[in-house]
Parts: sequence; C-alpha cells; structure tokens
Amino acid sequence: MSASSSGGRSLPSVLRLVPEEALARLRALRPLGLGAVVGTDEAGRGPLAGPVVAAAVSLTPDQEDALSSLGLRDSKKLTPARRERLFTAMAELGVLWRAQAASVARIDRENISQASLWAMGRSVLRLRPSLPRKPECVVVDGILAVPGLLFSQLPLTAADDLVPAVSAASVVAKVLRDRVMTVLDRLWPDYGFARHKGYPTAAHREAVKRFGLSPVHRHSFCKGFLSVKKGD
Repeated sequence: MSASSSGGRSLPSVLRLVPEEALARLRALRPLGLGAVVGTDEAGRGPLAGPVVAAAVSLTPDQEDALSSLGLRDSKKLTPARRERLFTAMAELGVLWRAQAASVARIDRENISQASLWAMGRSVLRLRPSLPRKPECVVVDGILAVPGLLFSQLPLTAADDLVPAVSAASVVAKVLRDRVMTVLDRLWPDYGFARHKGYPTAAHREAVKRFGLSPVHRHSFCKGFLSVKKGD
C-alpha cells in the first residue's frame, strides 16, 4: 500500500486502529496545521426521502479550540439551534469546508452506503484545492474507507464525536441537508419534510401511504411498507 509521511511520521493508505491509538496519531499531526487532517461525514443515511449530504472540513488548531469551546460534537447530539450557531461560528472563523449531495436516483441505483461514500469522497476532492497541503490523513466516520480516494485514510467509528474535524463535517452536512429538506417541503407540502426531514416517522409513513411517493422519495427505502411498482 502507498504511504505518505511528514516529519518522520508515516501513514499507510488505510489505517485500522483502535480509537486510542487513532487519536494519538491524529494529535501528532495537529501541529502541522491546516490541511494535515481532513474530516468527512454525511447526514441523511436513514430517511425515506431526500439526498444524502456529505461534507469535508479541515481545521487549524485555533479553529479546533474555538469550536470545541462552543460545544462542537457529533451533530446528532446537538439541537438544531446549536448546530446553526456552530455553522455560523465556522463562517466567522473562516473554516474551510466543501459539501456534496448524492441524489435520490444515485441512492436507489447504488445503495445508500455507496452513495454516502461517493459523496464523502467528492467533498474531500472539492476541498483539496483550497488547502495549503496534501492531507496527511482523511478521517472517515464509520468503518469503511472511501473507494479510490488517493489520500491516507482512517475509517473510525464514532469519529464524529471524537475528532473535531469530523464533528465539524457532521454539523455542516446536517445543517445543509436540513435546509434542503425545508426547501423540498415547500415543493411537496403534503409530506411534512420540514418537520421530520424525510425520516420515517409515523406521520411520514402515513403520508406516503395516503399520497404515494413524491419524486424525492427513495423507492428502495419505501418498498418495505408500501408496494411500489417501477415507474410509479
């Protein structure tokens, strides 16, 4: 496997480490500054409707400290208001991020896991030109590495609560996706997208049974409780 190195540190193309060792490796890269570590995460794996959105973020040590002091963590553990405040703080701090959505068509065609990995990979590639250096390590939330990404990767379970750059990516992805679902609610108001963001609440499932599938519903996710013929 290929490797990258800096200051005597060497990282294989895909690291498989226990969390304690992984965090120690990442702390050793922190003094290298912006671009040394990129975190990527997605939002929207579980909904019945809407895209999955991924983001990639790199933080300077000062940005990491400032956001941590504001309560940065896994976006799922934050209220919508706290996520919005952190998103605003990132803009004020000049945090570099990029995002990529994977469409409903891609999700149905490839499956949610592959669509999520594609979106994460694209977000990293879109971020790279803005960074002053090639990433020493891309931390991917979860157990799977991004296929074809030519940077050293560290897939890490719960990275969105352990690694600030991944936490920031999770906040960006969640805020952007929630905003998309609010817009989709205006286009298809019968389903309540603004309230549940496409997740399979009882009210959402009932709306699908009553009104059928909208163009932004994932057929592959809905077939379990609604008989859907191809082309409907």
